[in-house]
Amino acid sequence: MFLIGYDIGSSSVKACLISVETGACLATSFYPKQEMPIRAVKPGWAEQDPSAWWDNLKLATADILAASGVNPGDLKAIGISYQMHGLVCVDRNLKPLRPAIIWCDSRAVETGRRAFESLGASRCLGHLLNSPGNFTASKLKWVKDNELAVYDKIFKIMLPGDFIAMKMTGGVTTTVSGLSEGMLWDFKEGKPAGFLLDHYGIRAEVLPDITGTFCDQGPLTAAAAQELGLKAGTPIAYRAGDQPNNALSLNVLNPGEIAATAGTSGVVYGVSAEVKYDPQSRVNTFAHVNHKAGDTRLGVLLCLNGVGILNSWLKKNVMPDGISYPAMNDLAAQVPIGSAGLAILPFGNGAERMLGNAGRGAEFSGINFNIHDRRHILRAAQEGIVFAFKYGMDIMQDIGIRPTVIRAGNANMFLSPLFRRTFASVTGAAVELMETDGAIGAARGAGVGAGLYKTFKEAFASLKSVETVQPDLDHEDQYVQAYEEWKIKLSNSLKS
Repeated sequence: MFLIGYDIGSSSVKACLISVETGACLATSFYPKQEMPIRAVKPGWAEQDPSAWWDNLKLATADILAASGVNPGDLKAIGISYQMHGLVCVDRNLKPLRPAIIWCDSRAVETGRRAFESLGASRCLGHLLNSPGNFTASKLKWVKDNELAVYDKIFKIMLPGDFIAMKMTGGVTTTVSGLSEGMLWDFKEGKPAGFLLDHYGIRAEVLPDITGTFCDQGPLTAAAAQELGLKAGTPIAYRAGDQPNNALSLNVLNPGEIAATAGTSGVVYGVSAEVKYDPQSRVNTFAHVNHKAGDTRLGVLLCLNGVGILNSWLKKNVMPDGISYPAMNDLAAQVPIGSAGLAILPFGNGAERMLGNAGRGAEFSGINFNIHDRRHILRAAQEGIVFAFKYGMDIMQDIGIRPTVIRAGNANMFLSPLFRRTFASVTGAAVELMETDGAIGAARGAGVGAGLYKTFKEAFASLKSVETVQPDLDHEDQYVQAYEEWKIKLSNSLKS
């Protein structure tokens, strides 16, 4: 018996196929091989064509079926992970009415700010656990205010993962966790956030029906099965946003456990059994994948938009043609802690929630033409990302999320020995690297949802630790000094 997991990212769509019995990943693939385009008609905007997600999913599926040789009839369930906070609007024929407004799009920042002021902090934080902010509900309000002809044709709105599930099953559904990430779930009332919809003048009928996170969410239709090369009737049995799913992938499900990821964007995600939120919504609280009435499981999420995208930008625009990421890591490691005074503020990928939804742009500070070269820029970039994480984690500590061990997938920026050593040393927490990713986590989640695994313990029995990176106590003072100097530069930038 086998399971398929999909991870619908903004850079690519990844698919994997795992064995139910052993948990081993038998095949994995992603498309496109170059990063998926993001359309930015205006500064701060970010859109993608939903059909591109589906087209790339089909290509990745064909790859893993060919590589594994598995009979599609032996696939027992499908799991979906997806980029959070997006907005897909469809008409009655379930066709997209406009490009999807994705997670890093900043156009609705002012919309959410006005709603927070009008509705009041106590009401928003008490019911939504956040400001309406730049999330899905506010993005829909922006469409209503600026594209009324589109809004009037909307039959349903969806998150990116809901759209993929709709393409597979023909049904339009979402989850409580998904609604919470869009500021569409009222935690006090235990139902969709009607008070925010009313404030925005949005008809509640546009929301999808609610399904469980781990359950039979609908069978694969004959048409979808033919497109994917799979068997009709195969159930979709799990769905979650990429960061709750990343935590699931790392078996981070209970209070005190912390997950991190450092892909295009970066996240630190802590699980709490208590209602915790930041009064300024610089870090955000959502329903975790295993949250349910009477058994609170909330994820407190710190998001940093400019992580791997900064490293990618340097590779494309600063480094010599053909250089690899490992070679870039080697160059960065030749420079001492603190990058000889060069600092990078990595805030160049849209509005940063931990900076009050400010879209400041990235900054290079302290360049000395007589000292610094490419190596310093590379190290300053990795340090700047870690320092930005630490800045946000200090906010998380203020509301009771205090990590001692952080689990992360052995992927993306965590592949850099310099990055993971700096991360552990600056945060003071050991970093446990695990051999998993979002697509594998989604496949395991599908196994739970289909009842093939009776417990989470059984589902994650094969999860392996690759390495545990301890803080570098011998150079603790140097890391602290470098971080404090970086914070001064950030403070000066925020005042300007």
